[in-house]
Amino acid sequence: MRAKASDGKLITLFLDMMAAEQGAGDNTLAAYRRDLDDLSDFLTRSGASLIEADTQALRDYLADLDGRGFASASVARRLSALRHMFRFLLNERIRAEDPAAILSGPKRGRSLPKVLSVADVDRMLTRAKELTEMADASPTQRLRAMRLYCLLEVLYATGLRVSELVTLPRTAARHDARMIMVRGKGNKERLVPLNQASRQAMADYLAAMDAQKAEKKASVTASKWLFPSFGESGHLTRQHFARDLKELAMASGLQPRLVSPHVLRHAFASHLLHNGADLRIVQTLLGHTDISTTQIYTHVVEERLKSMVRDLHPLAEK
Repeated sequence: MRAKASDGKLITLFLDMMAAEQGAGDNTLAAYRRDLDDLSDFLTRSGASLIEADTQALRDYLADLDGRGFASASVARRLSALRHMFRFLLNERIRAEDPAAILSGPKRGRSLPKVLSVADVDRMLTRAKELTEMADASPTQRLRAMRLYCLLEVLYATGLRVSELVTLPRTAARHDARMIMVRGKGNKERLVPLNQASRQAMADYLAAMDAQKAEKKASVTASKWLFPSFGESGHLTRQHFARDLKELAMASGLQPRLVSPHVLRHAFASHLLHNGADLRIVQTLLGHTDISTTQIYTHVVEERLKSMVRDLHPLAEK
């Protein structure tokens, strides 16, 4: 058990480094901790620790993951976590060698993202707008409908990560704002343009929120968040928005399992590329550090190029 306690301290040191030097967010740090705690549990059962483990012990761990039915993508993620961990131990001179350096992981076939068609997104936007105009809705129901419509308009207009969307500050809804500053992964900031529909949706939602507050004569200070909540975080949670989105998908005649905030982010990127946007521009808008992450959408570009050659080449078959 002493080895386990030592592992815990090393993992905490590693996570502190990730947060301080690489700006890793809470979700990233939590994922690393889960993965590394699992590795530490396995090593402890084998009578080893992070300081003592050799390459064979790590191979045994990867085999154990496979035996537990982990998908290749999950095994690859665990392998990435332990590689980072042992490189850290080497750099800090806690270990004299890196047992993970020569490990090879499973081949990861990169699956294409689920994408909604333009017509699907339009159906959801139309239905969300209808819900804000229902005559028999209570003020609270109407405000929630306006919030969902605003979330949907902003998400499809900007392609924000869901964590970026729900933590937008109230100041993002300034009526004259044509760009918003978004703080993404690693605390990196980027400017993202807003279209007229998203600006109007934010303005209408904020006005409705202020009107309800005035009607209730509430003396509570307005939240700093655009999408406030009564929870500890102070803002709407990702899970709450995802649930609302699936309910909207069902009301729009779509399969809820095919709709999520991340799928709408994919739709934003794919629809831009399909209409001729440059891949580098989309990379910037999505906040991807590496262009290889954005290249998952190249299938859209390839299809567009094929159709252009087919339709525009002078020797193409008519």
